[in-house]
Amino acid sequence: MGASRVVGAAVPAAKALHGIAANIAAPTIVWHLRRSTRSVNINDKNNRPFFTGGDCTQEFHPPYSLKRDYLLWTLAAALVVFSVLEPRKIADYPGLVNWPTIATLLGLMILTKGVEQSGWLHRAGRDVIARMSNQRVLALFLVCGSALLAMLLTNDIALFVAVPLTLELGTLAALPLRRLVIFEALAVNAGAMLTPIGNPQNIFLWRLAGVDFGHFVWHMLPPFMIAMVCLLLLTAWAFPAARIHVEQRAPAPVVQRPLLLTSALLYIPFLILADLQLTAVGLALVVAVCLIGFPRLLRRIDWPLLVVFVLMFIDLGRLAEYPVLAYVNLAERSSLYLAGALSSQLISNVPAAILLSRYSHDWGTIAWAVDVGGFGLFIASLANLIALRLCRQRGMLLAFHAWSLPFFLVVGALVWLWLKFH
Repeated sequence: MGASRVVGAAVPAAKALHGIAANIAAPTIVWHLRRSTRSVNINDKNNRPFFTGGDCTQEFHPPYSLKRDYLLWTLAAALVVFSVLEPRKIADYPGLVNWPTIATLLGLMILTKGVEQSGWLHRAGRDVIARMSNQRVLALFLVCGSALLAMLLTNDIALFVAVPLTLELGTLAALPLRRLVIFEALAVNAGAMLTPIGNPQNIFLWRLAGVDFGHFVWHMLPPFMIAMVCLLLLTAWAFPAARIHVEQRAPAPVVQRPLLLTSALLYIPFLILADLQLTAVGLALVVAVCLIGFPRLLRRIDWPLLVVFVLMFIDLGRLAEYPVLAYVNLAERSSLYLAGALSSQLISNVPAAILLSRYSHDWGTIAWAVDVGGFGLFIASLANLIALRLCRQRGMLLAFHAWSLPFFLVVGALVWLWLKFH
């Protein structure tokens, strides 16, 4: 239960962070798709067509460009539109933002960046590469590890651990980084399905249902097994058993132990303070330590990402004022499942869960629907957005949907069949 309270801070985040991009940022998908087709090789090194996951190993992490942050500008434009339409509600904007959630995300970003900048991930990456015989084994290891982390830490936090490590691996060997990160995003969404603390929507529905931990896990076992089996089979097919060729043979950088130990040790008190609803105190502690000991670390934080989250809070808060699903018959489980899975593609899965709970008390079907709905479009889950943001590789958006949309359709159909005949 302690872990669930810690993660519970993420529930308000998902309420506002997950869904807004659907109606607000949909035009950016079209732009990215067009741009990606001009910048991505059609075949990868194994002569596999792009839609099967071809990756460019070069330029895997181009520098951030505020000018090209189209999601941020789209959200800002939406905010301007809302403000012009109803200027009297501008004063309410700060109240729409869940500031403890923003503080939690910022604290995790600082601590994760500290571990990354310490050089430890590079050394850990060397150890991982040395123990992996080929790309397929490495991919299965990262997928299983990401899924396990998501069960315990939520899918969003798991990506803050898995993706930086994967990017470090890319500095050591020629790897299909884009494909690896995409599969990690699928993995955290699949792994998070099993436990009530795996993602924010599960936490919300678990508390709403009032069932015990074991009952929730048992109920979620079928969709979890379907998703994980499909993902493991897809991983084994998508990644060849090709030997990993290490490119970086220079001596490993010296690990900055003070920065590593400080970042690692601050994780526990920060999470405890978040658990006690004292996130502001935890963030103040983290920032104070960084300012005193490692002031340059704060310059490396993805501050525009926090701005995106704040804008999503406000924009979604405004969109939530419009009635949805008021005229849809949700009495049948099949209809409820389809409504949850499909609405997650439009407003994201946590807002979909909250919305559906107003029309139906069948928390079990809603949980299956919105968890499956986390696959598909990148806006369906905050974890998808985080993965895309952390791995700013050219053509990432198109590549993500080339894998996630078919996966959503297959898993969604199999779970629907299970629901209908069991």
